[in-house]
Amino acid sequence: MILFAKKSIPLLLAVVLQFMPMGVTGQGTNAPSSITNLTGRVISTDSLEAFLSNQMKTLNVPGVSLAVINEGKLVYERAQGYADIEKQQAVSPNTIFEGASLSKPLFAFLIMHLVEEGTLTLDTPLYEYLPYPDIAKDERYKKITARMVLSHTTGFPNWRTDHKEHDLFISFEPGSAFQYSGEGYQYLAKVAMHLLKTDDKGLEIAYQERIAKPLGLHYSKYLQDAKNMQLKAKGYRNGKPVEEDDDPGIFGAAFSIHSQAADFSNWLIALIEKKGLSEESFQELLKSQVTLPEGHPQTQGGVTDWTLGFAKAQLPFGTFYGHGGNNPGYTSIFIVSPDTGWGFVIFTNADQSNLPMALVQYLMTP
Repeated sequence: MILFAKKSIPLLLAVVLQFMPMGVTGQGTNAPSSITNLTGRVISTDSLEAFLSNQMKTLNVPGVSLAVINEGKLVYERAQGYADIEKQQAVSPNTIFEGASLSKPLFAFLIMHLVEEGTLTLDTPLYEYLPYPDIAKDERYKKITARMVLSHTTGFPNWRTDHKEHDLFISFEPGSAFQYSGEGYQYLAKVAMHLLKTDDKGLEIAYQERIAKPLGLHYSKYLQDAKNMQLKAKGYRNGKPVEEDDDPGIFGAAFSIHSQAADFSNWLIALIEKKGLSEESFQELLKSQVTLPEGHPQTQGGVTDWTLGFAKAQLPFGTFYGHGGNNPGYTSIFIVSPDTGWGFVIFTNADQSNLPMALVQYLMTP
C-alpha cells in the first residue's frame, strides 16, 4: 500500500532515539503469545515487539498505537513509546493520534450511508446539489460526481496550496483518469453539509450517529473535543515537535480523523463482518472503480485499483483494502481483508515515517 500526505512534505531521513520507553500492550496478562500475519504465517508476539522496538529506534519514531485482527477479532494491541518526549509521557492504550488520510475511506463509508438514506446519489453531478464557486471558471466541474470524488478521478489536485497560484484547477476530463485528491473530498463534505442542512459540527454529529456510535468508535472523531485533545500525542519531525496548524473545529473529510488503534479496528471489524451498511452498499464501496495504469508509482506497492475510498491490492494470498495517512508529525496505515478476516492498523507520531510500510513488509513475509 502507498501512504499519502495531506501536505507535500519531503521524505525525511530518520535519526536514532537514544532512549525509548518500551510500551505496554493493552491486553495485559491475556496478551497472546502469537498472531497470524497476512500470509497466514504464525509469528510470535515477542518477535513482533522486537521488530517494532528496533524500527522505532532506527526510524526515530517516538510512539505507536498498533492493533492486529485475526479471524475478524481484535487479538493484539500495543501502545508503545512517547506521546510527549519533553514531558516523558508514555503512550497509553488511550492515546490519540492524527489519522490523516485514513479519514477518506471512513468518510466514504459515511457517504454510502447517506446514499442508502436517499440523501444523495453517487452519480448525480455535485453542482446540482451545491455549486462550487472555487472552480466555477471551469465548466468541466459540472460533471464531477460523488463516485469520482471517492475514487480520485475528479481531475482536482491533491491540494491547491501545493501549487504556486493556490487556485483550484482541473487537470483532465473528470472521470477519465486517476489523480489522488483531498480537494475533491472537501467539496463532497460541503455538499453533504448542504444536503443535511448543517455545518462542520453537524456533519460530525451525523457521522457519530450513523457510524461511530453504532460501530463502537468512541475516540475516532473528525472534530476534536477537549477529551480527545487532552489524550492526543504530540507530533514530531526528526525528534522535534511539529507545531499544530489545523483547526480542530473543521470537518476534514480528507485529513482530520483522530483515533487510536483498538478503537479504529472496530471499524475494520465492521468491514469484515459487513456491519453498518447493506450488502449492496458494501459491494459498491469495495468494487474497483479505476484501475491504475501500468507503471503508476502506486503499483510498486501492490495497489492495482481504487474503490470508493480504498486502495485495493490483489496479492497471491488474497484481496486487501487499505489506506495510509501523513499529516505533519504523524504517519499511519491500515490494511484489511474482509474475505480472510485479517487486518491491522498502526498510528505513529512521526512525520513521513517509513515504519508503517516496514511493518507491512514484515507482516507480508511468508
